[in-house]
Order: sequence, then structure tokens, then C-alpha cells
Amino acid sequence: MTDKERVKSQISKLEEKYKNSGQDLSSYLDGLLYQRYLTYWDYIHLDTLLSLQVPRTHFPDEEIFIMYHQITELYFKLILHEQKQLVDDKSQDLDFFIEKLRRINSYYTALISSFGIMIKGMEKEQFLQYRMALLPASGFQSAQYRMIEIYATPLENLVHSSKREEFSSEDDIETLYEHIYWKRGATDMATGEKTLTLKQFEYRYTPRFIRIAKQLKNSTVYHKYLGLPLGHRQNKELIEAMKTMDMNANVNWPLMHMGSAHRYLSRDTGDIEATGGTNWKEYLPPSFQKVIFFPNIYTEKEIEEWGKQWVDHIYNPNKINIE
Repeated sequence: MTDKERVKSQISKLEEKYKNSGQDLSSYLDGLLYQRYLTYWDYIHLDTLLSLQVPRTHFPDEEIFIMYHQITELYFKLILHEQKQLVDDKSQDLDFFIEKLRRINSYYTALISSFGIMIKGMEKEQFLQYRMALLPASGFQSAQYRMIEIYATPLENLVHSSKREEFSSEDDIETLYEHIYWKRGATDMATGEKTLTLKQFEYRYTPRFIRIAKQLKNSTVYHKYLGLPLGHRQNKELIEAMKTMDMNANVNWPLMHMGSAHRYLSRDTGDIEATGGTNWKEYLPPSFQKVIFFPNIYTEKEIEEWGKQWVDHIYNPNKINIE
């Protein structure tokens, strides 16, 4: 086919496309004629992106702190992008399921392997000073991180481990959400008083979280797995991908935060509080929370030993498997 014939064929296809949509191809061609050429910087809104780092102090390392958290949120968005495709899919196609999990795990691997920027990439004394200008903001307030959990598994699996056996799928969403594990990380256990960090977070996002959880009732990633044909559910590659996602989200990622917290917030004279007043020593260890997205793919022993890697991690923050 000559170039002229190819162009004629393409125009014919375009005419058919726009005709089926009730549109006039000629008008769209006029728009194409007057449209500017697309540039890389316009396409990704580069100038806007690079203007989003606005430090609150004069310490140079604060800009690193901001950028790394912005990068993290973009990776969270990528993870959610794949999860949404999984829960919306009706095909029960095994290869599709595995590919989405593979992508999610690749995003987690990038996040986990890059966390050295937070652990070793800032001066401790700078951090301890500029952090005081960030009160009461905290990484605890990452809504996308909570959405990833809600998309992954039903709320009964996110109830605090000390209360989990008291609840089931029969309980309503609001009740389950009230006992979700992360709330304890920003609550004074002696008085029951919530920190301002938690109060702000709940006020801003609770309606959205409840709405998403209701939309995902019986339709989380875990439910999608349980709805697969038996042969698919037993596929070794699928099981391995699910275990890797669980480990990345609920063990490896929190462990990296433990390493960062120990570097910046531990002192011989006593630990420093996190910026939002969260109790990081009780909140971050995976073995304390025992959050597991896909519980029925594990043995009782695996569940019992869940997250115990954090003990080694305290003494060797680089001892972590992200494969």
C-alpha cells in the first residue's frame, strides 16, 4: 500500500468513527490543523510539577523530604490504578490478574528500594529542626495508602488485631471502620483521646473511605481472587504474586519506615514523638498489626510468624527482601 492509499484508508476509517458518534470529521480536521505541536513539558505539566515543592523552612533537606513524599504518593496512585482495573474486571482471566499484581509489586519494589533516600539521604539535625514546622502534619495522613488497603481486602481484615476475632463480614461498614487498626496509632491508649492529626484526617477522609468500602463490598482484590475458578486460585504464580504484594504492603514497606523512625527519632535519652504525635513504636511494627490482605493463602504458622522480620530490621535496616 502506498502512502497515499494509506492516508486515504485512514481518513475513511476516521469518517466512519465520527459518523458513528454523530460527529463531523471536517470539524475535527480543522482542530487538528490549528492545534499546536505537543511538547514533553506541556504533556506532563513539567513547570507545574516542579513548582509544587514549597518548603516551610530554610533547611535545604526539607525539599528532599517534600519531593520524596510526593514521589511516594504518585506510586500509590499507580498501585491504585492497577487495583481499580482488577476490581472492575469481569473476565476472571488468570493472566490479567497476575499481570496487575506484577505491576503492583514492581511499584512497591521501587518504593521500598528507594527508601534509603529517607533513611540516609537527609541530615538528622536538619530533620529534627524543620520537622517542628510541619506540626501536626504526618505521613500517617496519606489517604491513598488507606485506599490501597480498602481496595485490597475487606474491612474485617483491617480491624485491629486485638479486636479482629470479634468482627466479621456480617458487621456493617461503619462499625468495622470504627475499629480499623491504624486509628490506634494516633490515639492515646490511656485516655482514648485522638490526636489532632487523626481528627483532621477523619474529618477530611472518613466519608470517602466509607463510600469506597461500600462500593467494594464483596468486590475487593481479595474477593476477586476468591471468585476465580478453583484451578486459577491454586495457580502457583498467582499465589506467589499475592504473597509478594501482601509482604510488600504490610511488612517490607512498614519496616522501611521503622528504619527511618529509628534513625531520626531514637535517642539514648528517650524516643522523640513523630510529627503527628503518632506512637510509631506501637504503630509501625508489622508483627503488632498483623495486617494480612489475603489470609486464606497462608498456613497457620505463616500467619503466626507474620512480620517478625522487624526484630532483625531494628539491628540491620538493610536486611530486607523485596524480590
